[in-house]
Amino acid sequence: MPQAIDAHGKPYKRSLLILVLLIGTFCTVLNQTILTTAFPTLMDAFDISTSTVQWLTTGFLMVNGIMIPISAWLTSRVPSKRLYLSAMAVFLIGTILCYTAPTFQVLLAGRLIQALGVGVTMPLLQTLMLTIFPANQRGSAMGLAGLVIGVAPAIGPTLSGWIIDNYHWRTLFGMIIPIVFIVLIAGLLFMKDVLETDKKKLDWISAALSTIGFGSLLFGFSEVGDKGWGDAVVITTLIVGVIFVILFGIRQLRLEKPFLDLRVLKIPEFSISATLSSVSMIAMVGAEMVLPLYIQTVRGESAFHSGLTLLPGALMMGFLSPITGRLFDKIGARRLAITGMFLLTAGTLPFAFITKTTPMIYIIVLYAVRMAGIAMAMMPVTTAGMNSLPFEKMGHGTAVNNTLRQVASSVGTAILVSVLTNVTKNQMPGKHLLSAQPLAYKDQAFDATVAGYHATFWIAIGFSALGLIIAFFVSRKAGSTAKVQPQAGGNK
Repeated sequence: MPQAIDAHGKPYKRSLLILVLLIGTFCTVLNQTILTTAFPTLMDAFDISTSTVQWLTTGFLMVNGIMIPISAWLTSRVPSKRLYLSAMAVFLIGTILCYTAPTFQVLLAGRLIQALGVGVTMPLLQTLMLTIFPANQRGSAMGLAGLVIGVAPAIGPTLSGWIIDNYHWRTLFGMIIPIVFIVLIAGLLFMKDVLETDKKKLDWISAALSTIGFGSLLFGFSEVGDKGWGDAVVITTLIVGVIFVILFGIRQLRLEKPFLDLRVLKIPEFSISATLSSVSMIAMVGAEMVLPLYIQTVRGESAFHSGLTLLPGALMMGFLSPITGRLFDKIGARRLAITGMFLLTAGTLPFAFITKTTPMIYIIVLYAVRMAGIAMAMMPVTTAGMNSLPFEKMGHGTAVNNTLRQVASSVGTAILVSVLTNVTKNQMPGKHLLSAQPLAYKDQAFDATVAGYHATFWIAIGFSALGLIIAFFVSRKAGSTAKVQPQAGGNK
């Protein structure tokens, strides 16, 4: 392979740059889910309620979601090396703050600062991987990116449960600090400016509309699980979010140099890939959150064991992501997407019939099948969509894709949690039965809970089937036949 050249015309080691990117971004993305099983411990440590501790995840995801659209402007404005190192430094400051936090307020502040860094590193990783490889090798490159973006959040709950059982909760943050320090030092040596930049000014109106719109939407959906769709706060924040996102979209289409170029959605291959990625995300994230609840509430397993149950699925995704990336370069995305969505649908269907006696090995295998389907579809389809864009739109395409996926994750979680809650509540026996026949009440209450999980998984099956239908519309031409774009950071 010819020597890689950076934006200043100087040669650099592509493999070392990729290694720094992958390790650093793995640390940042891991933090999305690493506190999941630590909530009870943190509630005891700081004497706070469940709704309060949830803000460590809700606030993190909100800030992360707000930063992703802004990352498109940052990518085109700030040199790659400075932007990546700055994002990692911000993440490190937040992590140190979390590690040393004397109060919950300081811990929350640290999480929000972490999210600022993650909101930049995740889309930047994808943009850089698409930039430093020619189009006919981008499948392999995005397979490596999928290894980070898919596996890191999936192993978070398991790792968290093991650490909480054996060490102090501060270790969750303490173990990351030295790794990020090493990444920063390595970044100073091996990171290069591989993206062309210009002096484009920040459109503050767009930034404000984006922040209010996406922030309000993400907050509204995150509150549905606790408060329900009819709550005034949920309704108000969702309406405000929709209005501001629409205003943001109108402004972007009118600007000559938009803050986030939504015109990429006019390209059919890209819009189909973005839609399929979002639907897959709903099917994956929703079930990923509901299944541990089933394992803990119905099966009575610990948080650590529920995380351990999902670990083989995460490892399956990690194993397959680089392989499906290489397959994409050879055969394109369509067959991979159809096969992947079929596996996701087929792997989800049996969950609609699970009971309290369903063998755990059965659940582990089915979950691994689902994750294999996601690995076959998600990154290949994303890469196919990105290959359809003009080279200078890569940063905007990545930001649009990630923004849609972030919103889809919140929507999926909100829908599935509300279905679980409402079906369970509606089928619960009357309170009079509790005093008259306590054993009968217990049995019926248990049946109501299982019915809630069945209904929830039927919704997940619906989203998976929708993804399978969309997969047939993925272009046959994507893959090695894609036109190789000129690139600053690739081969010259």
